[in-house]
Amino acid sequence: MSLLDLAPVIPVVVIEDVETAVPMARALVAGGLPVIEVTLRTPVAREAIARIADEVPEAMVGAGTIRTHDDIAASVSAGARFLVSPGTTLSLVEAMDSSGVAYLPGASTVSEVMALVERGIKELKFFPAEAAGGVPYLKALAGPLPDVRFCPTGGIRVNTAPDYLALPNVGCVGGTWLTPADALAAGDWGRVEKLASEAAALR
Repeated sequence: MSLLDLAPVIPVVVIEDVETAVPMARALVAGGLPVIEVTLRTPVAREAIARIADEVPEAMVGAGTIRTHDDIAASVSAGARFLVSPGTTLSLVEAMDSSGVAYLPGASTVSEVMALVERGIKELKFFPAEAAGGVPYLKALAGPLPDVRFCPTGGIRVNTAPDYLALPNVGCVGGTWLTPADALAAGDWGRVEKLASEAAALR
């Protein structure tokens, strides 16, 4: 099954304290969101991926903010089952393609999308979604590029997610609102589970 079809929302999480990784992942899974993107924006991100992979097997954990070949190798070694990049270079997409795991290369212009389609890639991350044109932009892309599907990420909230999910070329959205920093710091896993449950019901 396509990565875009596993859940309506992929939580995009920034983990500052590695001890929060496992209970956070369990709360997201309990709320109905088994696909989790851990961004490589903190020193503990790779360890967080490894812990989730080891201790929460029902979660499909991946690595986001993939920018280099080293990011790819370290993430896969840690147990990441998919990779997400904010943008795409030829070298990076070749490395992700060779990684052996699923991946969503980032794109935000028609030319970037077409370049990836030329390589046979038709499932992409659209980033930064709101800043790059949002729902109207994706609607416009559906005409000339009807066979391409997206996971828009960046600035999407629970109240705007349904507008994206209603588009035929959107499989899911990425969201940061599911794991608020204050909830993670307080260990408020009930709140995280509730936010996940609400997001899982969007489609």
